[in-house]
Amino acid sequence: MLRKNPSGHSPIVSEKAYVDPTAIICGKVVIEDYVYVGPYAVIRADELNEKGEMSPIIIGSHSNIQDGVVIHSKSGAGVSIGSHTSIAHRAIVHGPCEIAGRVFIGFNSVLFNCVIGEGCVIRYNAVVDGLTLPPALYIPSCEHVGPQSDLSLFNQVDLPSLQFSEDVAATNVQLVEGYRRLRNEF
Repeated sequence: MLRKNPSGHSPIVSEKAYVDPTAIICGKVVIEDYVYVGPYAVIRADELNEKGEMSPIIIGSHSNIQDGVVIHSKSGAGVSIGSHTSIAHRAIVHGPCEIAGRVFIGFNSVLFNCVIGEGCVIRYNAVVDGLTLPPALYIPSCEHVGPQSDLSLFNQVDLPSLQFSEDVAATNVQLVEGYRRLRNEF
Protein backbone atom coordinates (compact mmCIF):
# COMPACT_ATOMS: atom_id res chain seq x y z
CA MET A 1 0.00 0.00 0.00
CA LEU A 2 1.39 3.36 -1.02
CA ARG A 3 0.14 6.33 0.94
CA LYS A 4 0.73 9.99 1.61
CA ASN A 5 2.08 11.14 4.96
CA PRO A 6 0.46 13.97 7.00
CA SER A 7 2.86 16.49 5.41
CA GLY A 8 1.61 15.58 1.94
CA HIS A 9 4.66 13.65 0.72
CA SER A 10 3.92 10.57 -1.39
CA PRO A 11 6.25 7.65 -2.18
CA ILE A 12 8.07 7.55 -5.51
CA VAL A 13 8.41 3.94 -6.66
CA SER A 14 10.14 2.89 -9.87
CA GLU A 15 7.96 0.97 -12.29
CA LYS A 16 10.84 -1.53 -12.42
CA ALA A 17 10.56 -2.27 -8.68
CA TYR A 18 8.26 -4.75 -6.96
CA VAL A 19 6.40 -3.88 -3.76
CA ASP A 20 4.31 -6.66 -2.22
CA PRO A 21 0.66 -5.61 -1.81
CA THR A 22 0.87 -6.19 1.96
CA ALA A 23 3.81 -3.78 2.39
CA ILE A 24 3.19 -0.21 3.59
CA ILE A 25 5.19 2.56 1.95
CA CYS A 26 4.33 5.91 3.49
CA GLY A 27 5.53 9.43 2.81
CA LYS A 28 8.83 10.75 1.51
CA VAL A 29 10.21 7.42 0.27
CA VAL A 30 12.11 6.79 -2.97
CA ILE A 31 12.36 3.21 -4.25
CA GLU A 32 14.69 2.79 -7.22
CA ASP A 33 14.84 0.23 -10.08
CA TYR A 34 14.75 -3.53 -9.37
CA VAL A 35 14.14 -3.12 -5.65
CA TYR A 36 12.18 -5.93 -4.01
CA VAL A 37 9.99 -5.01 -1.02
CA GLY A 38 8.62 -8.16 0.63
CA PRO A 39 5.39 -8.97 2.45
CA TYR A 40 4.49 -6.88 5.49
CA ALA A 41 7.49 -4.57 5.21
CA VAL A 42 6.91 -1.03 6.49
CA ILE A 43 8.87 1.91 5.10
CA ARG A 44 7.62 5.07 6.72
CA ALA A 45 8.92 8.64 6.32
CA ASP A 46 6.42 10.82 8.16
CA GLU A 47 8.07 12.70 11.03
CA LEU A 48 9.24 16.30 10.72
CA ASN A 49 12.25 17.88 12.42
CA GLU A 50 11.99 21.01 14.58
CA LYS A 51 12.11 23.19 11.42
CA GLY A 52 9.17 21.32 9.88
CA GLU A 53 11.42 19.53 7.36
CA MET A 54 11.98 15.90 6.47
CA SER A 55 14.76 14.00 4.67
CA PRO A 56 13.74 11.07 2.48
CA ILE A 57 14.16 7.35 2.90
CA ILE A 58 15.94 6.18 -0.25
CA ILE A 59 16.27 2.52 -1.27
CA GLY A 60 18.97 2.08 -3.94
CA SER A 61 18.58 -0.03 -7.06
CA HIS A 62 18.80 -3.83 -6.95
CA SER A 63 18.33 -3.86 -3.16
CA ASN A 64 15.86 -5.95 -1.24
CA ILE A 65 13.77 -5.21 1.80
CA GLN A 66 12.52 -8.58 2.98
CA ASP A 67 9.44 -9.76 4.87
CA GLY A 68 8.52 -7.75 7.96
CA VAL A 69 11.38 -5.25 7.75
CA VAL A 70 10.68 -1.85 9.34
CA ILE A 71 12.46 1.27 8.07
CA HIS A 72 11.59 4.50 9.85
CA SER A 73 13.31 7.70 10.84
CA LYS A 74 13.25 9.87 13.93
CA SER A 75 12.35 13.55 13.65
CA GLY A 76 12.76 13.89 9.89
CA ALA A 77 16.24 12.37 9.69
CA GLY A 78 17.11 10.54 6.49
CA VAL A 79 17.77 6.91 5.72
CA SER A 80 19.73 5.90 2.65
CA ILE A 81 20.31 2.33 1.53
CA GLY A 82 22.82 1.76 -1.25
CA SER A 83 22.42 -0.47 -4.28
CA HIS A 84 22.65 -4.28 -4.14
CA THR A 85 21.98 -4.26 -0.39
CA SER A 86 19.92 -6.88 1.44
CA ILE A 87 17.89 -6.15 4.57
CA ALA A 88 16.71 -9.57 5.80
CA HIS A 89 13.47 -10.61 7.48
CA ARG A 90 12.21 -8.53 10.43
CA ALA A 91 15.27 -6.29 10.62
CA ILE A 92 14.76 -2.72 11.85
CA VAL A 93 16.58 0.23 10.29
CA HIS A 94 15.83 3.39 12.25
CA GLY A 95 17.24 6.67 11.02
CA PRO A 96 19.25 8.59 10.97
CA CYS A 97 21.05 5.83 9.11
CA GLU A 98 23.25 5.54 6.04
CA ILE A 99 23.90 2.10 4.57
CA ALA A 100 26.32 1.84 1.65
CA GLY A 101 26.05 -0.55 -1.28
CA ARG A 102 26.52 -4.32 -1.24
CA VAL A 103 25.71 -4.58 2.47
CA PHE A 104 23.95 -7.53 4.08
CA ILE A 105 21.85 -6.96 7.22
CA GLY A 106 20.75 -10.23 8.85
CA PHE A 107 17.27 -11.00 10.10
CA ASN A 108 16.12 -9.44 13.37
CA SER A 109 19.07 -7.04 13.38
CA VAL A 110 18.59 -3.46 14.55
CA LEU A 111 20.42 -0.44 13.15
CA PHE A 112 20.05 3.05 14.62
CA ASN A 113 21.95 6.31 14.18
CA CYS A 114 24.79 4.69 12.26
CA VAL A 115 26.75 4.62 9.02
CA ILE A 116 27.47 1.21 7.50
CA GLY A 117 30.40 1.05 5.06
CA GLU A 118 30.40 -0.59 1.62
CA GLY A 119 30.33 -4.39 1.65
CA CYS A 120 29.71 -4.89 5.39
CA VAL A 121 27.98 -8.03 6.61
CA ILE A 122 25.91 -7.80 9.78
CA ARG A 123 24.56 -11.20 10.75
CA TYR A 124 21.26 -12.04 12.44
CA ASN A 125 20.15 -10.53 15.77
CA ALA A 126 22.98 -7.99 15.80
CA VAL A 127 22.59 -4.39 16.99
CA VAL A 128 24.57 -1.50 15.50
CA ASP A 129 23.93 1.76 17.32
CA GLY A 130 25.61 5.15 17.21
CA LEU A 131 28.77 4.60 15.18
CA THR A 132 30.35 4.24 11.74
CA LEU A 133 31.42 0.83 10.46
CA PRO A 134 34.31 0.88 7.98
CA PRO A 135 33.90 -0.93 4.64
CA ALA A 136 33.84 -4.75 4.50
CA LEU A 137 33.56 -5.32 8.27
CA TYR A 138 31.92 -8.54 9.47
CA ILE A 139 29.69 -8.27 12.55
CA PRO A 140 28.80 -11.74 13.90
CA SER A 141 25.33 -12.79 15.02
CA CYS A 142 24.02 -11.44 18.34
CA GLU A 143 26.73 -8.77 18.70
CA HIS A 144 25.90 -5.32 20.08
CA VAL A 145 28.20 -2.76 18.51
CA GLY A 146 28.13 0.81 19.78
CA PRO A 147 30.32 3.89 20.32
CA GLN A 148 32.46 2.12 22.93
CA SER A 149 33.09 -0.99 20.78
CA ASP A 150 36.62 -1.84 19.66
CA LEU A 151 36.11 -2.46 15.94
CA SER A 152 39.62 -3.93 15.62
CA LEU A 153 38.23 -7.07 17.29
CA PHE A 154 36.03 -7.78 14.25
CA ASN A 155 37.20 -9.46 11.06
CA GLN A 156 36.90 -8.33 7.49
CA VAL A 157 34.19 -9.98 5.39
CA ASP A 158 35.42 -13.34 4.08
CA LEU A 159 34.76 -14.77 0.62
CA PRO A 160 31.91 -17.14 1.64
CA SER A 161 30.06 -14.31 3.43
CA LEU A 162 30.57 -12.02 0.45
CA GLN A 163 29.30 -14.71 -1.94
CA PHE A 164 26.24 -15.33 0.27
CA SER A 165 25.43 -11.60 0.24
CA GLU A 166 25.78 -11.41 -3.54
CA ASP A 167 23.58 -14.51 -3.99
CA VAL A 168 20.81 -13.06 -1.80
CA ALA A 169 20.84 -9.80 -3.76
CA ALA A 170 20.77 -11.61 -7.12
CA THR A 171 17.95 -13.92 -6.02
CA ASN A 172 15.81 -10.98 -4.97
CA VAL A 173 16.32 -9.23 -8.32
CA GLN A 174 15.01 -12.44 -9.92
CA LEU A 175 12.00 -12.21 -7.59
CA VAL A 176 11.35 -8.65 -8.78
CA GLU A 177 11.25 -9.87 -12.38
CA GLY A 178 9.11 -12.91 -11.54
CA TYR A 179 6.54 -11.05 -9.45
CA ARG A 180 6.30 -8.25 -12.02
CA ARG A 181 5.45 -10.89 -14.67
CA LEU A 182 2.83 -12.44 -12.35
CA ARG A 183 1.25 -9.05 -11.78
CA ASN A 184 0.21 -9.13 -15.45
CA GLU A 185 -1.69 -12.42 -14.93
CA PHE A 186 -4.28 -10.99 -12.54
